[in-house]
Amino acid sequence: MKDRKILIVDDEPIARDNLAHIITKDGYSARVAADGQQAIDILKKEEVDLVLTDLCMKGKDGMAVLDEAKNLWPAVEVVVITGHASVDTAVEAMRRGAYHYVAKPFKINELRVIVEKALEKNLLRKEIRSLREQVDTQKGAQRIVGQSSKIQALRETIHQVSQLDCNVLIQGETGTGKELVARTIHELSPRGKKRFVAFNCGVFTEELISSELFGYERGAFTGANKIKKGLLEMAEGGTVFFDEVGELPLSMQVKLLRVLQERSLLRVGGTEEIGVDFRVLAATNKDLKRETEAAAFRSDLYYRLDVLTIKIPSLSERKEDIPLLAHHFLAKHARLGKTVPRLSPEAERRLMLYDYPGNIRELENIAQRILITCGEDIIEPQQIAGVFGDTEGMSIRDHRKDWPSLEEHEKHYILEVLDEVEGNKSAAVKILGIDRVSLWRKIKRYGLEHPDA
Repeated sequence: MKDRKILIVDDEPIARDNLAHIITKDGYSARVAADGQQAIDILKKEEVDLVLTDLCMKGKDGMAVLDEAKNLWPAVEVVVITGHASVDTAVEAMRRGAYHYVAKPFKINELRVIVEKALEKNLLRKEIRSLREQVDTQKGAQRIVGQSSKIQALRETIHQVSQLDCNVLIQGETGTGKELVARTIHELSPRGKKRFVAFNCGVFTEELISSELFGYERGAFTGANKIKKGLLEMAEGGTVFFDEVGELPLSMQVKLLRVLQERSLLRVGGTEEIGVDFRVLAATNKDLKRETEAAAFRSDLYYRLDVLTIKIPSLSERKEDIPLLAHHFLAKHARLGKTVPRLSPEAERRLMLYDYPGNIRELENIAQRILITCGEDIIEPQQIAGVFGDTEGMSIRDHRKDWPSLEEHEKHYILEVLDEVEGNKSAAVKILGIDRVSLWRKIKRYGLEHPDA
């Protein structure tokens, strides 16, 4: 391939022009820089495939060009050329990532071979990077199971949003997979190699939220024996996911808004501002717009978070994905070495009749119950009726005019789980896929207290 771009850096005009002449004669595209700083300025604006740089130059020398080139473009190859060759400088250049170290005077044909080999290595690096990106993309897409038009549109939105370094609000019912969407956005984004920090805003008290998010200084309160970095500091360069952001207390909303505006924070008990750089993904099952109108959520924070919105469809909106999801969960939870049971066509049809108020999370729990209670290789509809706890839930409800609300569905589902585990809340939270604090809140809201709890 001759359509490759080579940057030539030398403060001697004759040497620079001679190299440029050789490069262009061989069919490559040549860029030239008269010193190290000019070369760095070019590299900040565009990617090149190879850098040929003199070592000894006034100001920024060849080593500085080498460091900046590898920092800006990891796939670029750098050949260092010098009239003052020594073993020490050659070793140092190679240690910093140089492809080759050439002493002046050099033979043109030998340099041509070095250039050709360096460009081959650069191309290989780029191909490996491209393959890794494809694999990462496939991993992210594969974890979001489904072939419905709504899920295909969701995947496309995720791929687009992942490349935009802006805040995103993810909306969806409980159990639709909001954190999975957030993790996929992070993994596919330029920040994907940095940390993904998830924080559930509905779990902690206000005091604990402050110390968890912002960290604290030594002596800030009783028991603070050493400095602790908060989650926001730990996510430097990465992504912070605020789950159940609608549960965040108003006073903490003010503090979070300030961090997002100023891009700095104060640890609890601290006096010095600490700069932070992270992307925010937030999730909620509430209508935050309505919450702002009711003064339950700050409108300025809402608009700061809602730069882009992703709405995740409920499972009832994409019922054609239920058989695929059910087979996925059966395979996921089948015991190692055991044959994964298959659903008969009629069993698949019966699964598709259920409403799934708990969405994908509930379907996964049902798949686990099927594996526990059914020992057959092929699962028939009569074998799965019991896993719902209420056979009426298996019926189509289109003919009913008294549609139950989502809260009634959730209440009924939680009550079924509590009955199943005889009020054991530790077991219930595992089945429901929520934390203990959230379960207590829902029990209090719906007045669900098992007699044996």
